[in-house]
Amino acid sequence: MGFAGFAMSSGFVAVAMFLGLLGGLFLGHPLAFVLGGLATIFGWLSSKYHASFPALFMNKFNAQMSNYTYVAILYFIFMANFMSESGMAEGLFKSVQYLFGPVRGGIAVAVIIVSTLLAACTGTTGASCVTMGVLALPIMKENNYSMKLACGSIAGSSALGILIPPSIMLLVLAELSGCSVGQLFAGSVLPGIALALMYCIYTLYQCWRYPWKGPALPLEVRRQVTTPQLIRMLILNMVPPLLLIVAVLGVLFTGVATPTEASAAGAFCAFVMWICYGKFSWKGLVKIMMDTANTVSMVLIVMTGAGFFTAIFMGLGGGAVIQNLILGIGLGKWGTFAVMMLICFFLGMFLDWTAILMITMPIYIPICKEIGFDIMWFTVSMAVMLQDSFCTPPFGYNLFYLKGIAPEGVTTEDIYMGTIPFWAIMELGLVLCCTCPWLITWLPSKVITQGG
Repeated sequence: MGFAGFAMSSGFVAVAMFLGLLGGLFLGHPLAFVLGGLATIFGWLSSKYHASFPALFMNKFNAQMSNYTYVAILYFIFMANFMSESGMAEGLFKSVQYLFGPVRGGIAVAVIIVSTLLAACTGTTGASCVTMGVLALPIMKENNYSMKLACGSIAGSSALGILIPPSIMLLVLAELSGCSVGQLFAGSVLPGIALALMYCIYTLYQCWRYPWKGPALPLEVRRQVTTPQLIRMLILNMVPPLLLIVAVLGVLFTGVATPTEASAAGAFCAFVMWICYGKFSWKGLVKIMMDTANTVSMVLIVMTGAGFFTAIFMGLGGGAVIQNLILGIGLGKWGTFAVMMLICFFLGMFLDWTAILMITMPIYIPICKEIGFDIMWFTVSMAVMLQDSFCTPPFGYNLFYLKGIAPEGVTTEDIYMGTIPFWAIMELGLVLCCTCPWLITWLPSKVITQGG
């Protein structure tokens, strides 16, 4: 008689799979294979899925790979890579740097503004963080900025890439929550702008209160660019990305195109801009295609592993255990919301955002329905919360991006300590979304969107 698996309690499954996840990560194994491996082990060991888990996995994989909405991920990453290779960010940063040059902390404010525009052009954080790190960190170091403030402004504002549309995170959230992509895109616009303004206000206050943290650009440097030259620079460098943003979000919000069609239009427009900036080369095109393939493959393989993990975890009752635990604490509607966000904050210190969403959203959505939260509002709030997963140690991506490109003299302490005020502002932004829910709900109520 062959092995038929064990009957495992739901509580044991919840604890064992979570501990196995943390153990695998601390041993240095890739996240996708830790998730998929745990799903395979527990599926094989369980009496419920011992014989059927391979078919379950194949069905999950087929459903994910045939999901039409995820085609937009490919196009938006293409768009991000075209924008990154076009050199647009360099000219844009130089223009805004001179515009805010007379102001204390002006270079850091320029970083935040350019990162916000890049977020609206790319939908990712990595390209923005690396680009702004390469462009701005040496200049801020040369102008005697506090390296903590410099690193924090770059890492914090770059995280807006997964909140401000066209965010790849929102595409995944739409599928997991059942909300429209267009509605989530519209709902995230005002929270993203609010956070960018809060970063600017914090930076300006710090440099007003402590002038040594961010001196104004020296007068002799500012005089290198005349006012007519600055106006011309701003027009040449700001108009194209703004037109791209309007083209992508405009056709989506007015109902002219579906998210997938809008992403394809955005990728084409970014390709045209790349040519117009004079950066086109066949070697560059091959590089962009390879970078896009690598990024899309990484996202999808993590989603696949996380999908397997979630299928087994939920099927063996682990999700019900977590739901009962959260609801059983008895903290009321907003106390329950706080617990869910604290769980996301903790997971963000160790896991990729893709895995966090795939694991938590199937658990959170039923809870939200039971306690009466608007699902679209809650979903955007999750995106606001998960920005800090890019900035919180020990595994925040933006921390590693900055360390990899930081000039000599910028320490790990500068990067880690510099990001703390910015992810604290992210939590303040979440509180603002709770106290002023119209920040999320107002724009979706005014726009027309098509499709998923």
